[in-house]
Amino acid sequence: MTNDELWQATLGELELLVSKANFSTWLKETFISEIDAGRVVVGVPNLFTKGWLETKYHQNICKALENITGQVISEVIYRVESSRGRAAAGATKNSAAPKQTAAPAANVGDAPRVDAVSKGDSNLNPSYTFDTFIVGKGNELARAAAMAVADRPGQVYNPLFIYGGVGLGKTHLMQAVGHKILEKDPKKKVLYVTSEQFTNEFIQAIQKGNGEAFKRSYRTIDVLLVDDIQFLTGKEGTQEEFFHTFNALHQTKKQVIITSDRPPKSIPAIEHRLISRFEWGMVADIAQPDLETRRAILEAKCAEKSYKLSIDVLNYIATHVQSNVRELEGALNRIMANAQLKNEVVNVETVKQLLASLTNQPRRGGLTPKQVVQTVAGFFDIRMEDLLGTSRKKELVVPRQISMYLIREEIKASFPAIGMELGGRDHTTAMHACLKIAQELENSEKIRQDVALIRQRLYN
Repeated sequence: MTNDELWQATLGELELLVSKANFSTWLKETFISEIDAGRVVVGVPNLFTKGWLETKYHQNICKALENITGQVISEVIYRVESSRGRAAAGATKNSAAPKQTAAPAANVGDAPRVDAVSKGDSNLNPSYTFDTFIVGKGNELARAAAMAVADRPGQVYNPLFIYGGVGLGKTHLMQAVGHKILEKDPKKKVLYVTSEQFTNEFIQAIQKGNGEAFKRSYRTIDVLLVDDIQFLTGKEGTQEEFFHTFNALHQTKKQVIITSDRPPKSIPAIEHRLISRFEWGMVADIAQPDLETRRAILEAKCAEKSYKLSIDVLNYIATHVQSNVRELEGALNRIMANAQLKNEVVNVETVKQLLASLTNQPRRGGLTPKQVVQTVAGFFDIRMEDLLGTSRKKELVVPRQISMYLIREEIKASFPAIGMELGGRDHTTAMHACLKIAQELENSEKIRQDVALIRQRLYN
């Protein structure tokens, strides 16, 4: 495993521990510069990042490195180095590290971003193609829609809106469309950005008086890929600008692809006119992979890395790591790194020990009913007092029932205790709510998605 592969596996663990914004700001532009006998040198872009990592994330970084390597890390040092220094430090040509997903926002004050796009700076990860995307029951509709868009950009499913939980392949699929379009026509201007990057560039443009350059740079793109649109929540000025950017591109039949962790109508504090435009084309979800898909993903990753694992080991990993593709690949990286460092054969027993922290999930003990209710209220963007109140409006009843169901499932609280937590209700109300949501999980894809996303919030 190269330094870059080790660091990408480490970043995969860290991404589960910190917010999206903090990960993008402090960790994406880092890399491993040197490793020597338990001493790790992490390259950082500037002194500000160096100080922040030393004071805020040092313990998390050390723990993640030890989890991946299976060894005690004696020292982690942060050193300011350029990206050129990173290349010299030694990613091999077989490195699995994404090249451009962490590309910094363009300085719109110096040159319009579209100039960079026309020269091939589309921010696409070279690994995220259709060939490396494993299709299963949970993503086949989204993949079919993405293939159709790649064949006829701007003509079908415009916009294409893909939603689903963390680490399920939304970014991979949207970038695969970009690669396919560029493969057919290299002259196309394709750009991948996160909503955070779009926001930051918009703010910079306003501060520097370059609003017109910003508009030109985005409104002359052929294919715009915007990741995690839910982070535009509450940013009224950015929403206004994105609304006009979207309209300009759509009217000229340019393709827009958007991802989110939930369907359009469930995104809080987003203007209704934006939501209506998100639903103009095709809204497709990506669900958690089933057992067969998880097994196929593991086999594909092993083939990609030229690493062999027995069928029993693959089945054990696929059975016990179920939440998302990112954790699945992280588990595989941990197993491979440990085996290579210790020069030992991987079997089911060693895998059980390595994955104990993932499969045992000793997190429920610290969860409280109040935390569940607060998380549900935040997810649905409703006030706690309304959730605990007496109103029978549907927009309050369903979140209230989901709260009861999750308190029962995650904390194993009694029905009387659940009723008391939710505004002093009778235990029969709690019983009915739990039964109702259990039935809805069988029949309603939206409820399944909502409950899965709330669970991720509870434990991340």
